Parts: sequence; structure tokens; C-alpha cells
Amino acid sequence: MDKTPVASVSNPSSDPAAGVRTRRILMVASLGLALVIFGYMAFGGLGDELIYYWSPTELLDAGETAQSASIRLGGLVVPQSIVRGDDGLTLDFRVTDGDTEVPVRAETVPPAMFRGGIGVVLEGSMGADGVFDTTRLMVKHDNEYKAPDTEDNRSIKELVKSMQFETTDT
Repeated sequence: MDKTPVASVSNPSSDPAAGVRTRRILMVASLGLALVIFGYMAFGGLGDELIYYWSPTELLDAGETAQSASIRLGGLVVPQSIVRGDDGLTLDFRVTDGDTEVPVRAETVPPAMFRGGIGVVLEGSMGADGVFDTTRLMVKHDNEYKAPDTEDNRSIKELVKSMQFETTDT
């Protein structure tokens, strides 16, 4: 009979250190996978999905950068600037923040409250022709009821300020 030494194979279930090592390896692998996924989302494909919230002044200051970005444009519809297209869906109007006006083209059914002087938030991008093309038109309003016969004497600056999102310090 051959008398060469044979390496002993231990039963993993009888070796408590093997179970701990296996759990550590799985934990490190899971953590590594989570970091890779987080890194991809933070620095990879997620950047194309970001939507920036800009005022008309910021939009025009951005220049050509605005043409490739998904933007939420917030401002007030300039009174008497709304022109409805013959197709019934196209709207051309201007949005202002009190300092700058941006021409806007929307090919969507506007909300019932849409009118000149109301706050709007638009999603879209700036076209090469200098017109903001929107794919989504939302009106922004406060929940304060005013009787129809009362006159609103607020300036455009006050109206723009009233549509800013409130922030709370935590």
C-alpha cells in the first residue's frame, strides 16, 4: 500500500471559522456591489435624467448649455402674450421673472387656470431658435380664495416671490 501522506479535508460544517469567513466574503461582495451601483447612479447614467429648475434670467445666462439640458422653467406668464395656434394645441407666450422674458412654445392642452399673469412651471428645453419648447405646462397658484370682483394690485416682483417654494430649516 502507498504510504504517501494525504491532505485531510475538513468538513466545512464542523469548522466554525469557515462559516464566519463565508459570511464575511458575502458581506464584502454585497457591499462592493452596492458601491458599484451607487457610483454608476451618481456619476454615470443618472446625469442625463436630471431636471434643473431655472428662472428666465438663469436660462438666458446659461446660453448654449440650456439647449442640451432638461429644464424646469418657472415664472409668470406675461399678460397679453398668449397666442393660440390654429391647431388648437399650440400656445406661444412669454414667461418672466420680473427682469427677463423668455419666449415659450407649448404643444399641449393648457390647464384650465392658465392665463396671463399666473405663475407657471414648464418642463422642456431651450431650442436653437431661442424659444423654450415645453412638453409639460403646470400652473402654480396659492390656495387663497379671492372673490372674482376684487382687484389684485401686486407687482410682478411680488407675484414672482409669492410663487417661490417655501423652505424650512431643520
